[in-house]
Amino acid sequence: MTVITGESKVGAAIRGEFPVFETTTYLNSCSQGALARRVRAAVETWLDGWDANGAEWEFWVERNEQARTAFARLLHASPDEVAVTTSVSQGVSALVSALDFSGERNRIVISEYEFPTVGQIAHAQELRGAEVVHVLPGGDGSIPAEGFAEAIDERTALVCCTAVSYRTGHRNDVAAIADVAHRHGAVVLADSYQAIGAIELDVRTLGADVVTGGTVKYLLGTAGLAFMWVRGSLLQTLLPTQTGWFADEDIFAMSIADYSPHASARRFDAGTPPVPSLYPSVAGISIVEEAGVPAIEAYVAELNGAMIDGLAEIGATVVTPRDPARRGPLVCVRSTDVERLCGELREQERIVTSHRDDNVRIATHLYNTDDDVARVVSALASRRQLLA
Repeated sequence: MTVITGESKVGAAIRGEFPVFETTTYLNSCSQGALARRVRAAVETWLDGWDANGAEWEFWVERNEQARTAFARLLHASPDEVAVTTSVSQGVSALVSALDFSGERNRIVISEYEFPTVGQIAHAQELRGAEVVHVLPGGDGSIPAEGFAEAIDERTALVCCTAVSYRTGHRNDVAAIADVAHRHGAVVLADSYQAIGAIELDVRTLGADVVTGGTVKYLLGTAGLAFMWVRGSLLQTLLPTQTGWFADEDIFAMSIADYSPHASARRFDAGTPPVPSLYPSVAGISIVEEAGVPAIEAYVAELNGAMIDGLAEIGATVVTPRDPARRGPLVCVRSTDVERLCGELREQERIVTSHRDDNVRIATHLYNTDDDVARVVSALASRRQLLA
């Protein structure tokens, strides 16, 4: 088992917080983080307060601001640049509602590996005059910055890229993509859902103008809570037409006389906060922060490096790059019958993974160990007939 150094709560040092490992090898954090005892207790706290007092608005609003501040810390940003949303879909929809596609600058550039929410929202803007251009993957399955450079021009309003692909595990060079986009005057959106909580993200150097993500995966929370960071210098130029009462300059004024969006990124908030998601997700984020994202990133890189080496030894086709700088916490392995393979891993080995396209997705996090890696490699070795 991996030796834990220093004070970081990763690997064996944190594993007991997650009951699933008593019966299961859980390697599916790219879909849903494992449930921690602390997160379950936070849900009980919300339910107890509801039971005792009904509407606890003071506590609910406080949790919403705790989430905003926690997101800002993870991103090395100011809370005033962070919107609290129910999903990336909500945030991106509000963002594009602030863009005008009726003129010559009407192009949206997206990668072929965007999560559906981004691609579908982009194509929905065709109803408002947008032109959507897809950047195709290169020969190694990555989306090279050069591909974006060919698609971006003076007509481009918005460029969308993922920090880490949910389909292949590749990490995009967001800074290089942003450099090209900014030279043409475009806004850059980086979806960090497959990175936040497992990869150190610093919006001061990342290059993007807008960064989205949420709590259901590596932040160890539940569905229903997300964030959108918007560069402060852009805020006054972005006036969303998709809005809600929590986006107002004074949420308790209860005015229906006009539209008065908040001066900060709160203008991209929407309606009543997602209270049932706030309690567990703030608790989940606290676990990540206690461990420290840099420590998590280094630890996961070590685990995944060992996994990729083991998979190479058994002749598996690994789609994800070997270089840690070009991948995230997700390792993807090609299969000839991916549904059968994932099913056998779950039912026969109690190993939980997931799949996209023809790839088995194996996602390690702070609670996984060398033993987990050895188990999944061994299980795949005994099923070589299902590997491509």
